[in-house]
Amino acid sequence: MRNGVRLGVDVGSVRIGVARSDPAGILAVPVETVRAGRGDVARIVALVSEFEALEVIVGLPAHLSGKEGPAAASARAFATRLARKLPFGTVRLYDERLTTVTAASGLRSGGTKAKDQRRVIDQAAATVLLQAALDAERLTGNPPGVPVKGRE
Repeated sequence: MRNGVRLGVDVGSVRIGVARSDPAGILAVPVETVRAGRGDVARIVALVSEFEALEVIVGLPAHLSGKEGPAAASARAFATRLARKLPFGTVRLYDERLTTVTAASGLRSGGTKAKDQRRVIDQAAATVLLQAALDAERLTGNPPGVPVKGRE
């Protein structure tokens, strides 16, 4: 397992959830929710710098069949924009199927009412995504997901 903080990013059309790992890459925790749109990439770049992250894992929302729709295209575009702005580090796309469903279920079982979930669901989904990526790396010994090309 590589050492270093990773950021997990759950890209939505309105909000972007962000989570981070501990330096050992064992546990993912929520960080914040970023408003999608102007300044979103700059905020993620600032968080990469703040946490000295070695990579960013961006969720790729494929359908259960594996096919990609408009949300996946949006996540790919975001990941590419982010990779171009980072002076170092790697951006990777990682399958995030059902992360929001898993996050919502976890919040409900933890006692968070549906109306209160809106402000934290994106962070929770980013945490589920990042934890899955960390677990996959620990299991296989390989970095998770697919790297996104930045500067050429």
